Amino acid sequence: MLKCRTVWKKLAPLARASSTVCRQNVRRAGLTNGRIPIRVPTAHMSTGPAGGGGDNLKYALLVGLAGIGGLTYAVKTLRGDQKRYEERIAEIESRPHKATKGPVTDVQTAAPAAEASETDAVPEPELEAAPSPEEPSPPAENAAPDAEAVAHDAEAAPSSKTTEPPPADEPVVEASPEEAAAPAAVPVVEEAVDSTPASAKVPSHAPYLLIGGGTASFAAARSIRARDPGAKVLIVTDEPDLPYMRPPLSKELWFSDDPSVTETLRFKQWNGKERSIYFQPPSFYIKPEDFDSAENGGVAVLTCRKVVHMDVRGNKVKLDDNIEISYDKCLVATGGIPRNLQVIERAGEEVKKRTTLFRKIEDFKSLEKVSRNINSITIIGGGFLGSELACALGRRSTESGLEVIQMFPEKGNMGKVLPEYLSNWTTEKVKREGVKVITESLVKSVTYKDDKLEIHLKDGRLVKTDHIVAAVGLEPNIDLAKSAGLEVDSDFGGYRVNAELQARSNIWVAGDAACFYDIRLGRRRVEHHDHAVVSGRLAGENMTGANKPYWHQSMFWSDLGPDVGYEAIGIVDSSLPTVGVFAKATAKDTPKAATEQSGTGIRSESETEDTATSPVASATPPPVVEHKDDYGKGVIFYLRDKVVVGIILWNVFNRMPIARKIIKDGEEHADLNEVAKLFNIHED
Repeated sequence: MLKCRTVWKKLAPLARASSTVCRQNVRRAGLTNGRIPIRVPTAHMSTGPAGGGGDNLKYALLVGLAGIGGLTYAVKTLRGDQKRYEERIAEIESRPHKATKGPVTDVQTAAPAAEASETDAVPEPELEAAPSPEEPSPPAENAAPDAEAVAHDAEAAPSSKTTEPPPADEPVVEASPEEAAAPAAVPVVEEAVDSTPASAKVPSHAPYLLIGGGTASFAAARSIRARDPGAKVLIVTDEPDLPYMRPPLSKELWFSDDPSVTETLRFKQWNGKERSIYFQPPSFYIKPEDFDSAENGGVAVLTCRKVVHMDVRGNKVKLDDNIEISYDKCLVATGGIPRNLQVIERAGEEVKKRTTLFRKIEDFKSLEKVSRNINSITIIGGGFLGSELACALGRRSTESGLEVIQMFPEKGNMGKVLPEYLSNWTTEKVKREGVKVITESLVKSVTYKDDKLEIHLKDGRLVKTDHIVAAVGLEPNIDLAKSAGLEVDSDFGGYRVNAELQARSNIWVAGDAACFYDIRLGRRRVEHHDHAVVSGRLAGENMTGANKPYWHQSMFWSDLGPDVGYEAIGIVDSSLPTVGVFAKATAKDTPKAATEQSGTGIRSESETEDTATSPVASATPPPVVEHKDDYGKGVIFYLRDKVVVGIILWNVFNRMPIARKIIKDGEEHADLNEVAKLFNIHED
């Protein structure tokens, strides 16, 4: 061996020059398990003159010696590689099997990957499915250094890309598949153990994409599925909840006797029947990850995701985590954002964190908890929401001693909707519920002092309280207007759409965010539950090709507890001329009785698109018009150019189709007493 090395050093230049010949000789020799072949092929010598034969013999001898030295070196190298490989495998098998968590270095991840390939700890199908399509596996050159060292020695590694692969019967070939597989499997094992990226659960395409998870979106999804049973509908919402109805948040839920109502979100309707706030249980929906493979279609809800950008030309949207979803048809039903008072916005964090903007399930849970742990709460706002919350909390104040204050700039409760005489009557009703009402109050500033909120009014009055509920209206959510290039109405706010609720050729808008053209009453924007149902249903139909205009007037309702409630339709604005017709109420003229008759707590659910075709007038004497001290039940007509454009049914229920027909006809009426007979308010 020493002689060979000495010869090899002396003949190194010649060996390098003939290395190619040597390698070919090695391959021809057919080495098996590192053994030297019995016979080494000799060079063919020429038969020239005697003087030249010596040179050829000398050259052949040198080549032969070089070949022997090269073969010896190769055998030693291969045996060394085999030994290192066996030591490496033994080390790997001796390590404990555990999952990799968090970011790790290449050296750390190589062993678990190799272990997986030896023990099949991670099934192969999962390894193939785990990587995100947006994050391909690292190439082989980024493999762990240890794996590279096992596969090649220092001299062979640089030529691994350029030389042809070694023969299949060499030991190095047996080791390389397992080690070569390790680098590719490293990121796969890590992602499969940690968690699948969120992007893997988001469908890349939705035939019907609905932005927003409220009532309008759910109504649209139900309408789409009714007309196209195999449709795939994807709802994207920034809330953590499945679609639910909002009215009980300010009504029935506050009257529940169940101490765990904030968890169950189940409530008893005025008729005593119990139901959930959610439109459908989770089993109704398909999972987002099953969206593409759903053979019969379905509705999937992607929660806690917000659409931040719309590409209307490319028919795709971008989520807040930069994931993109393409669509065929899209509905924008983003709803609204509760408005706040500027004086509260400027007041600082101590005031803001003691202020509730009431809109979502989380707001109900938070306010319900707060109301049980403070002494005083003030509601700013005299509209629907403010009045409903005032009555609900006022009823609770008789039990817990909670002080409930309601303040608003109008002279009476719901002063922007009801005529003055009825607004004053309603204010007294709210007071009887245990609420301290402060009328004609404009807030100048709000400060926090001595563990109390101090509300300074412009007329000098000071109100001290522990918590504020700002119920001063809703701003339509038009965040997508700029990126989508959708038109926003300057008068009413919201996305401007046509009578078919269409903003672009394949984009519709419904619910609070839609400023639509009513073919009977002109351009409008409505913020009520039933309008969300009606507009969502119409948008869903038109997304499937119905091409129907908005004609079904939506209704809305408000309850001041189980005893007083009203339903309204059309334009109800206290600045318009009104005519009211009233009668004495009976025990059945209450919201509670109405739900017992209709069988539902959400009265618009009993509504249909049918209008009264031939209402029968009552044969009782003509009713008395307006101004009675006791407004038990009645009908209020709102007029514009002597035509009825709005109707309120005060403690009169299940008569909405009649009111809808009156507005649809758009006729002048010489005597509204005769029109009031159609509602049979004088029948017992």
